[in-house]
Amino acid sequence: MPPSLNAPSVMTPATLPPVRIRIASTVAVVALAHIALIAAIMQMTQRQTPPLSLESKVIMAQLLSQETAPVAAAPAPPALRSAPEPIPHPVVKKKVEPHVAPPRPLPAPKPAPATPKAVTSPEPAPTAAPAQESASSQPAKAPEQPAAQSPAAGPASSRETLAIAAPKAVPHIDCRIVKPDYPALSRRRGETGTADVRFVVGATGTIESVALAKSSGYPRLDDAALAAMRASSCRPYVENGTPIRVTYTQPFGFALDD
Repeated sequence: MPPSLNAPSVMTPATLPPVRIRIASTVAVVALAHIALIAAIMQMTQRQTPPLSLESKVIMAQLLSQETAPVAAAPAPPALRSAPEPIPHPVVKKKVEPHVAPPRPLPAPKPAPATPKAVTSPEPAPTAAPAQESASSQPAKAPEQPAAQSPAAGPASSRETLAIAAPKAVPHIDCRIVKPDYPALSRRRGETGTADVRFVVGATGTIESVALAKSSGYPRLDDAALAAMRASSCRPYVENGTPIRVTYTQPFGFALDD
């Protein structure tokens, strides 16, 4: 028999319309997505918690370094200041000085026995006193004679000193005279003349001093003559077998023909 139209119809999954299937699938996908998000959030929170423990360790390290620093710096300064305090050395030097002083006065009583010797010697003297007085009166006249001779010796010694001090002027002397250089400027200007130079020769033959006795009229020529005399050399002047100091005047001529 054919089924009746009034009987209730039972719907199976096979008989569900496709629209409802799509809704159910979307709800399931959304639920799965929420579950995945919750799981991801839990994992993120677990990963972020470890850095908090690292920060706490760093803070503890800083506190330990601050506490140990002042402990090491405190004991250093008192050790340096305590060293220079003990200096009691000058007291020992003062004790040694008084020990040296007492032995010095010990040799003082030694000259005492010398006094009785002077007392014993004059005892026999009074017997010969008149004879000594007559003898002493005679030699007293003797020293008067050399006193009379002293004025004669005075001028002789003074003459000797004058002879040593003042050189003797001689007419000739053995010297090697250097020829003076003619100044070029004087030659160009036609300056001519003769300069006389006086010099002193010592007992050893050295030229002690040089002076201009007569000028040539031109300072350049005079300076050239003095320089030539200083460069010259002489032998000692011997008189009576002994060398003496002498003085001599040397002329230096300057002519354009030279």
